[in-house]
Amino acid sequence: MIKVIIIEDEKPSARRLQRMLSHIGIEAQAMLHSVSEAVAWFEANDHPDLILLDIQLSDGLSFEIFERVEVKSAIIFTTAYDEYALKAFKLNSIDYLLKPIDDEELEAAIEKFKTNHSGAHDLLVDINQIKKLLVNPLDRDYKKRFTIKVGQHLRVVETEDIECFYSEQKATYCHTVDRKNYLMDFSLEQLEEKLDPLKFCRVNRKFIINVDGISDIISYTNSRLQVKLKHFSEQEIIVSRERVKDFRKWLD
Repeated sequence: MIKVIIIEDEKPSARRLQRMLSHIGIEAQAMLHSVSEAVAWFEANDHPDLILLDIQLSDGLSFEIFERVEVKSAIIFTTAYDEYALKAFKLNSIDYLLKPIDDEELEAAIEKFKTNHSGAHDLLVDINQIKKLLVNPLDRDYKKRFTIKVGQHLRVVETEDIECFYSEQKATYCHTVDRKNYLMDFSLEQLEEKLDPLKFCRVNRKFIINVDGISDIISYTNSRLQVKLKHFSEQEIIVSRERVKDFRKWLD
């Protein structure tokens, strides 16, 4: 029998979730309603196999729990967050249930946990990563434009006008919709942190592409994909095999 606790600030919702678990033969060990209550419980009890965790609690975000105690449990988030957050969860293979929670979806999530993670705490999540994912893109400080040095001049290039970024001979360039290439001051790794992940995707070690720049996607050898852009034809852009799955999710 898996050990489950519920962390949910709305007591009627917590009781409803408890009843739903009971219907599929699982008794919740505890129902906790705040960050402080959860921290105290984790400090005094053995950690469960699985936590059903609401993001917004009465005294703060549930992430604060993990900043105060090391939690050794798998997590399924229960959330009423917006479409952006759900896309972020899906893109990063993070398990979640959308409120109001459906009986069949709960049972499917529990069965998935049993199948994939039975006997092992390998669903531990990077809380800092999730905190970043849940910031609305309107609130994130993504780069909206780049100031690029061209000779003795500075040129302002809007991020939405950049079709791709690529590396070549240890330098990084951007290619714009007016078919111009500019030398950048950032590496591709640095750019990944500055670009909206819903608009830009790292497809291999050499390219980051803009979804709006894609004109065609073609099946390629060894389960890879070839991407064609509207205004860039200087090199082939191949989605590396290990990135194909994430690339397909990004496109959904």
